[in-house]
Amino acid sequence: MRRSCFILLSAATALLLSSCSVNCHKNITYLTADKASQKDLKLDVFSPKKIEEKKDVFVFLHGGGWRHGKKSMYTFFGKRMAKKGVIGVNISYPLSPDADYDGMAEASAHAIKWIKENISKYGGDPERIFISGHSAGGHLAALITVKQEYFQELNLKDPVKGVILIDAAGLDMYNYLKKQADKGNTQYQSVFTTNPENWKRGSPIYYLHEGVPPMLIFTGEKTYPNIKSSNKRFINELPQHSIKFEHKEIRRKHHIPMIFQFYNGRNPLYNDILKFMAEQK
Repeated sequence: MRRSCFILLSAATALLLSSCSVNCHKNITYLTADKASQKDLKLDVFSPKKIEEKKDVFVFLHGGGWRHGKKSMYTFFGKRMAKKGVIGVNISYPLSPDADYDGMAEASAHAIKWIKENISKYGGDPERIFISGHSAGGHLAALITVKQEYFQELNLKDPVKGVILIDAAGLDMYNYLKKQADKGNTQYQSVFTTNPENWKRGSPIYYLHEGVPPMLIFTGEKTYPNIKSSNKRFINELPQHSIKFEHKEIRRKHHIPMIFQFYNGRNPLYNDILKFMAEQK
């Protein structure tokens, strides 16, 4: 069922947004195939037609349960952000079974490094990089931001100015997978392995610390119960580490519509995102 939703979204995106009304730079290689990736990994950059000063950068990681999805399904998001005066970047990352969560996070950190080093060529400000993700993409966005080793391994000081999570999954995979193991559910073993220590290593909630950049967190009122509960635990932990955050529960929204709603360029959540980005000095 979930996979069919993503296929439908992909088809709708291709039909409705087949041309670029902003500057589109697609399929730029940010990481060539090596032992960490079986194929070149690419990203798309969307920028306003006219750029008179450096723009904030909004990086989006797609969802899909760590197994499905692709950046091209979310071209609409990058284009909408560019129309609103922001540089939009959609990235691809390796999916299961080609990679586990750690490989996905490593690739995502490489993408941020590429953006930091190259986005000025497209009108972006490398000092103002904001990272966002929906569902599994939200998990990866949170993980590489709070777990410092991913940028440290690249000799990169954490470049993230702020984090925007959209119905993020996996914020506490340890708690979730413990319960699933008791039920005999092995759905995410290829991503998080059978080792409970890896479940904890892959859970952003256990790496929160003072100094994590501010967060804007959206959750759907009618999202999956496990996403709702893990977000609640995550949010409750943030003040314990003096992390600034805003949380908004979006009424009547299920998990997939939490990202569908951004088709509408007039959706008020765009204003929330832009306001949040502007406030980070």
